[in-house]
Amino acid sequence: MASPNPNNPPSSDETSYVKMSSADVDTRAGSDATLIGSHCQYTYCNQLDFLPFVCQSCRKTYCLDHRTESAHACANAGAWAERKRQAELARHSAGEGKRMRDFVSQKPCADDGCKTVIGTSLVPGVHCSTCNRDYCLKHRLKEDHDCKNKTPIGARPTPAVVDGAKSALSRLKLWGAAKKEAAKEVATRTLPKPKPSSASQRLIAVNNLKKSAKGDEKLAPEKRIYLYVEAEAETAKAKFPKGQFFYSKDWVVGRVLDAAAKSLQVQNVNNQSNDERDRLRVFHVEGGRLLEYNEKLGASLVSGNTIVLLRGVGKPPDLIEM
Repeated sequence: MASPNPNNPPSSDETSYVKMSSADVDTRAGSDATLIGSHCQYTYCNQLDFLPFVCQSCRKTYCLDHRTESAHACANAGAWAERKRQAELARHSAGEGKRMRDFVSQKPCADDGCKTVIGTSLVPGVHCSTCNRDYCLKHRLKEDHDCKNKTPIGARPTPAVVDGAKSALSRLKLWGAAKKEAAKEVATRTLPKPKPSSASQRLIAVNNLKKSAKGDEKLAPEKRIYLYVEAEAETAKAKFPKGQFFYSKDWVVGRVLDAAAKSLQVQNVNNQSNDERDRLRVFHVEGGRLLEYNEKLGASLVSGNTIVLLRGVGKPPDLIEM
């Protein structure tokens, strides 16, 4: 390894010695102007050096050849390194002074019947390694959150879960088929000729829908998409609520779901629960599929379509067979 350049010495944080300046030499020499420089304090050397080096461990002065701890057999070797290590340990950590909420995310307790928000400074969450969920202090024990009957998050679905998904899919398909048949029957009685699927009948239906649909009047007409919105009986726990509304084509399905649930007075806990049994999903009747929350409304639907709010049917990739 090449030796350091004495004309450009490294900083005091990198070596055990530091080069003295001319001002330091004059100060150490005192008031006598004839004393210039300083003698090396290594035994048998005593060389006069005009800009000597000071050892940061033993605080003695040495010439260029004896400036390192090993060269002058320093009696207090390693002292400067220990001081440097202690100084680094005393530095503030990167996260010091931050609040707990800066490090943890707030979310509801994973217990089905609990609405406590965890991840705050007052209510920290407790992670269960068995079912891979986070709970509040009240439901932190396995017997308190029925851990043995829960499928661990990330684990392969059990046969019971697969059967439940198939059952939900069957119910969804039957309900969608029934709604299509009912729509055909109504259209046939209202407009027997031409067929209900013709472009002219769709145009007439959309024009009638525009007259009765409700929405934000400030929204530009060219940005509007007019829809029939309904909620399944099991979703609303009442008779079929239905309405006619218009939304922005730029909205995503998740925003439309929130607005439709509020208009139809359907309980919406999508922002409070991660359990698919409680979450609402949007079913597109004409397309025969569940819509993703992040789909753009204008890319998936057209005016005159019908959407239905369903609860407990699960995520689209898990239910719809390609």
